[in-house]
Amino acid sequence: MTLYASRAAAAVAAERLKTYAQPQRLMILSRLVDGEHTVGEIEEATGIGQPALSQQLAELRRAEIVKTRRVSKLVYYRLADEKVITCVRSIEAMFGDGPAYAIAPSISVATTPSPKLGHRLVGAASFVKFDSI
Repeated sequence: MTLYASRAAAAVAAERLKTYAQPQRLMILSRLVDGEHTVGEIEEATGIGQPALSQQLAELRRAEIVKTRRVSKLVYYRLADEKVITCVRSIEAMFGDGPAYAIAPSISVATTPSPKLGHRLVGAASFVKFDSI
């Protein structure tokens, strides 16, 4: 469903985005893009101290953005699903210093004629990161 068609859907999306809109959470989510990690591994990679890290991970769990798996005394964290991965990669592509990611490569994009532009993309959004000239 497109967001412009439903105020309720837009409100849900806005609430979800509020959860992402915190620097430490973004750092944690970015670390988890490549797979699951323990709290110790996340702490080492991000430099976020244990009390704050635990608090942020708890918030991400409550929002169902991360999932956990326990092995003995170790708890592994991972991103909840492909939608979360796509969202984090999109944020990294728009705001990060690294290379742009291919976002949702399985989505086909149709073109329609446009008198001024020749063809324009219709459907899926695409993100490109340009280096300054």
